[in-house]
Amino acid sequence: MRLAHAVLAALIIAAPAQAQDEKRPADWQVRFDRPNPDAEIYFVDMPPGWHVTTGPAAILYNPSHTANGAYRVESKIYLFPGQTREGFGVFVGGKDLEGSGQSYVYFLIRGDGRYLVKLRTGSQTENVIPWTAHEAIVPHEGQDGTAENVLAIECGSENVDFFVNGAKVNTLERGNLGVDGIVGLRVNHSLNLHVAELKVESGS
Repeated sequence: MRLAHAVLAALIIAAPAQAQDEKRPADWQVRFDRPNPDAEIYFVDMPPGWHVTTGPAAILYNPSHTANGAYRVESKIYLFPGQTREGFGVFVGGKDLEGSGQSYVYFLIRGDGRYLVKLRTGSQTENVIPWTAHEAIVPHEGQDGTAENVLAIECGSENVDFFVNGAKVNTLERGNLGVDGIVGLRVNHSLNLHVAELKVESGS
């Protein structure tokens, strides 16, 4: 595990110098929370997965990546030194993501070991579960190296379960959430991440 983290660290250190020659992943879109033609984000293919360094907060998604019915979305994310009080994670149920009526449900963690579930509808957001500490989250509060966490959202016929590193951190009623639609990544302000995977599995 330490070797894998060391390799990732070397890749990330080298990444900014290569930024001029790299492009965003094919077919992926970026939407910032606030329209700004000067907003910047570094988002590139970097096997395994992608490297993301944000300025403003944004969602990252491929419009063809959708999930409906019973399914599980999972993402392995490494947080690097830097901003630790901003959240990052996954979203589900994305609709009208390029329009004024955008909506999605997002599940985030942050470096102080807390998680959040939130709804966005248009320009408005609503806390479903406020920032809450959980021991399953691997924290990163300024130390060297990376913190590896695996986030997952599991949608069943009646409930939606939220997991970090295999531990269920909360359950919500599906009827109160719109979870059918596009899935993607949510990354808040000034974060340096490596997203090793984002996968969707159909449920039974």
